[in-house]
Amino acid sequence: MEKSSHIESILKVLPHQPGVYQYFDSSGQIIYVGKAKSLKNRVSSYFNKQQYENGKTAVLVRKIADIKYIVVESEIDALLLENSLIKKHKPRYNIVWKDDKSYPSIVIKKEPFPRIFSTRQLIKDGSEYHGPYASVKVMHTVLDLIRKLYPIRSCTLPLTAANIQAGKFKVCLEYHLGNCKGPCEGKQALDDYEANVEQIRRIIKGDFSEALKELKALMAKSAEEYRFEEAQQFKEKIETLENFQARSTIVSPTIHDVEVYSIASDTHSGYVNFMKVNNGVIVQGYTAEVKKKMEESDQELLEYAIIEIRERLQSRSRELIVPFDIELEIPNVRWGVPQKGDKKKLLELSARNSLHYMLDMQKQQEIVDPDRHINRILETMKNDLHLAEFPRHIECFDNSNIQGTHPVSACVVFKNARPSKNDYRKFNVKSVEGPNDFDTMREAVFRRYSRLLDEGEALPHLIIIDGGKGQLGAALESLELLGLRGKIAVIGIAKRLEEIYFPGDSLPIYLDKRSESLKLIQQLRDEAHRFGLSHHRDRRSKDALRSELTEIPGVGFRTVQQLLFHFKTVKKVKEATLEELEGVVNKKIARLVFDYFSKEIEKGDQV
Repeated sequence: MEKSSHIESILKVLPHQPGVYQYFDSSGQIIYVGKAKSLKNRVSSYFNKQQYENGKTAVLVRKIADIKYIVVESEIDALLLENSLIKKHKPRYNIVWKDDKSYPSIVIKKEPFPRIFSTRQLIKDGSEYHGPYASVKVMHTVLDLIRKLYPIRSCTLPLTAANIQAGKFKVCLEYHLGNCKGPCEGKQALDDYEANVEQIRRIIKGDFSEALKELKALMAKSAEEYRFEEAQQFKEKIETLENFQARSTIVSPTIHDVEVYSIASDTHSGYVNFMKVNNGVIVQGYTAEVKKKMEESDQELLEYAIIEIRERLQSRSRELIVPFDIELEIPNVRWGVPQKGDKKKLLELSARNSLHYMLDMQKQQEIVDPDRHINRILETMKNDLHLAEFPRHIECFDNSNIQGTHPVSACVVFKNARPSKNDYRKFNVKSVEGPNDFDTMREAVFRRYSRLLDEGEALPHLIIIDGGKGQLGAALESLELLGLRGKIAVIGIAKRLEEIYFPGDSLPIYLDKRSESLKLIQQLRDEAHRFGLSHHRDRRSKDALRSELTEIPGVGFRTVQQLLFHFKTVKKVKEATLEELEGVVNKKIARLVFDYFSKEIEKGDQV
């Protein structure tokens, strides 16, 4: 990348320390904010890396008129500052967090006889806030469970000891319904109320063991004292809590205070799933979309998302489970990439959530904006195969033969990632004898594109050859003769390991098995194979018929079809009586067939 003298002078004095850098355009507008372990190494790399010549980063670098930086103590400080500056300035080329919603929390209010309710406002008054909950449904499920188990007040009365003693309040309908024990009139002691709040606090955190233990003890005591109705109430609460726990527990209860992160990504976005686990119970779950602006890797997106999610959801777990190594250092945090066991299962569950969320978003996009969906697939293929333009017109060739007999080749055409069946073509190979895939491919490609050139038809943006280096080389020879080599992108795909071969490169590349590019290439290859095989089967059938019945003078192909449809085999046609033949075809044809095979039998007897 070319550098102005001003940029050159900045690069020379950049420190080898962690920090945040800001890129400005010629108008003084911030266009990008980034973090770095080493400011000098990271910023300098933008102006040196060859892979930026044709990408989005090249566009950014060409617009950089000035660079400013801030040195910090550590990488985590750099990441936090970067996050803050991105939110403040919203630079054009930075990652965009697609979810700006605020999420509710469960608050245990700091007051006598604390109220417990949901809120979206965090007030610094000493109250406890648990959450936020990305799923409002999950939060209400927890609150409903609490209300079933414990009679907690819902009124806003100032229940100070002085007010209660002065008799300022009267019990309300909630007391008579059994939803409150009436602390406003002193009918419930503060110690008893706070003991319930402590059990609620544990349940919110996912710890059911102490609450179950306490309830079972109270049930046993009530039964011993012959208060069976009260014991039955405790029993029902135990069953409610155990049923909720059974629905929630998915892994070993020894997994405590752990955060799990995973990511799935396509060309435009990363989809990050977060789960918080306490005592084997998922107490929070959340998936968010992170919009790409540059060539960000999954690692970069995940690092950004982890900081953002922990800040938004106020999560402070010290163990984080991730799908790959993270270079980011967060104080008092331990990273884990599990290979087996319950934590591995948790990671797999999180990964499934990321993938399903991505697929759901893509399906919605396909319904709402099909053109954008197609463009995303074609852009992915353009990037994966390093093409100069979107491959809106793709053609794929496949050969079919059995031990060299009836060689045929098929060409299928996709336009805008969809089959264009009117443009499909099949070739009965004329110049090849015996099993020679290379010559077959050479002839089919030459015939296809010489005709397109003669007729002035549009040429494809991409040609796919079903086969390895040999078939690809044969196709390239034909394109060379037509003067098209280098003008059309050509790749070969080998079936065994789905290797992708490029002209002039002996080593293949391997696309991600989940890649939309590979799926589209496989769809083209499979469609070409199906179409070619169908044509090959038709040729074999016609030749098989021609070898016996069509040798009879005066008997046409349609008549042969009628006879075989009725008698199933040529042998049964030979053995049929004249009357049986007349039941299928007219008398004249029946006599021709009967006489022909009678003479064949006589010749055989004479021999």
